[in-house]
Amino acid sequence: MIEDISVIKLKQRMDAGEPINLLDVRESFEFDEFNLNGKLIPLGELPGRLDEIEDWKDQEIIVHCRSGKRSATAQQFLLQSGFQNVRNLIGGVLDWQKEFE
Repeated sequence: MIEDISVIKLKQRMDAGEPINLLDVRESFEFDEFNLNGKLIPLGELPGRLDEIEDWKDQEIIVHCRSGKRSATAQQFLLQSGFQNVRNLIGGVLDWQKEFE
């Protein structure tokens, strides 16, 4: 079972300068309002755009959305598509903003 990640743990890793494969599955208007500098591939486009993250197949990917629901769906899809280590950001951007804004 792959463990999901909290916003606090993710921020600690980002602050430490750790390279992180961060995938944002929200819509572009949401991304434009606020983002964590992840790669934007909206959930509905993910099946057709897997080639863009093919390099991440054997690496850790942290997927996030607004609240954690869409990213949980994306997480399951990526795991079924052969990605090995996909973690969901618990609470998504809402928790991030609550914690750090």
